[in-house]
Amino acid sequence: MTDTYFDGATAQPPHPAARDAYAAALSEGWAGPGRLYTLGRRSRMLLEAARQSAAASLGVSPDEVTFTSSGTQAVHAGVLGVIAARSEPGPLVYSAVEHSSVLHAAEWHERTGGTAVAVGVDRLGRIDADPLAGIDDASVLVVQSANHEVGTRQPIADIAANAGGVPLVCDAAASLPWEPVPAGWSVLAASARKWGGLAGAGILVVRKGTRWRNPFPGEDSSIREAIGEVDVPAAVAAAASLRAVTAERDALSKRVRAMTERIREHIEETIPEVELPGDPVDRLPNIVTFSCLGVDGEVLLTELNKAGFAVSSGSACASTRLRPSHVLQAMGVLSHGNVRVSLHRETTEDEVDRFLEVLPGIVEGIRRLSR
Repeated sequence: MTDTYFDGATAQPPHPAARDAYAAALSEGWAGPGRLYTLGRRSRMLLEAARQSAAASLGVSPDEVTFTSSGTQAVHAGVLGVIAARSEPGPLVYSAVEHSSVLHAAEWHERTGGTAVAVGVDRLGRIDADPLAGIDDASVLVVQSANHEVGTRQPIADIAANAGGVPLVCDAAASLPWEPVPAGWSVLAASARKWGGLAGAGILVVRKGTRWRNPFPGEDSSIREAIGEVDVPAAVAAAASLRAVTAERDALSKRVRAMTERIREHIEETIPEVELPGDPVDRLPNIVTFSCLGVDGEVLLTELNKAGFAVSSGSACASTRLRPSHVLQAMGVLSHGNVRVSLHRETTEDEVDRFLEVLPGIVEGIRRLSR
């Protein structure tokens, strides 16, 4: 049986543009780009071209873009670097539904003597447009552009307008393949594998005027020296696929949203005692999460896998442990028995049809055995 891949929010299949760019860059861009010999200069030229391409796709200046080894590294460098630039750091403020990389940065900041404040969200998973109300002298505010588990968009432009000059770090990993990021952020972090690039490449954007200092051991003269050597072919592939995705995402988002709306409607009509968390309208086009009362998430994932469908269950950023999702817990909705279906560029109507055909029976079978 051929697996149907429904975990695009974790990683999309490599985009053809990424495959082609990586193959072309591999023979020319494997040497250290910081070296002065010819091979090093070739790598540096490829890296600079990739930086210019990524900047054009993001609508920023090339000197604001740094390639990283992952989205997690981009988040950590962005959040902790802004804090390190403060002579007297205040609280790290973040929404309670952020990716685990933000939670880990907050925990690390607290262990090193700082303070961190998690701001709650409503039942749809949305933070208030003025999350710093009542919090004095924050060093940094961290809010994702849209949630990676339920798809709910955050009011980034309004948050930025209310931030009072506090740097806003925006984790745009979930939304960047599908839509532009609203204006107002100071630092942007993203992961290339979310839009069809390759694992091993992320992007960090620090806007001009935003103070940043290396929070890690090592050089302190620039962000790129702080990050260290990057995989040049992977960066080239990331830039090429981002350019391709940016050009096609309007049409793709429309097509994929129609499929997730079908999934949502079918689940509501055919499966009793089910909850679909997140905003049903103001959301990313590719994500549907549902929780079935009385159904164990690990069992449901296993049965769907047997039927040929690769989906996520439990916390999307801790899926090997299948612990309850901190995102769903923060929203106050069912956090057990949940499944995230996240479509991608290559998802077809036929795949969705097959999924909707078998899902109700699988859920009913699990419930019948657990009675």
